[in-house]
Amino acid sequence: MYFKFPFLQRPAAWLGLVPGQYSSGGKARLGHITKVGDSYIRSLLVLGARAVLNRAKNKSDSTSRWAVALAERRGYWRAIVAIAAKNARMAWASLTLGERFAMPA
Repeated sequence: MYFKFPFLQRPAAWLGLVPGQYSSGGKARLGHITKVGDSYIRSLLVLGARAVLNRAKNKSDSTSRWAVALAERRGYWRAIVAIAAKNARMAWASLTLGERFAMPA
């Protein structure tokens, strides 16, 4: 069973893969991931993201280059969470559209 979310960012938020927001006085502060939702699915997405990042170092496709550049720029664990959130959005889109998954070009 899957839910229909109004925006593409919602599946990642539903799984707790987005930063918590602490705003005061018009200044937005982003904190740690919220960790709401199903912890088992979130842990599977994080484990899958770790595998993606570890294998991306030897590949030259656009997604692998993006993942490696993100890890160098923002750090290993932030890249892992970003990859997990991206994978959650791609899985949700595939389920919603009812199409087979194809890697983005």
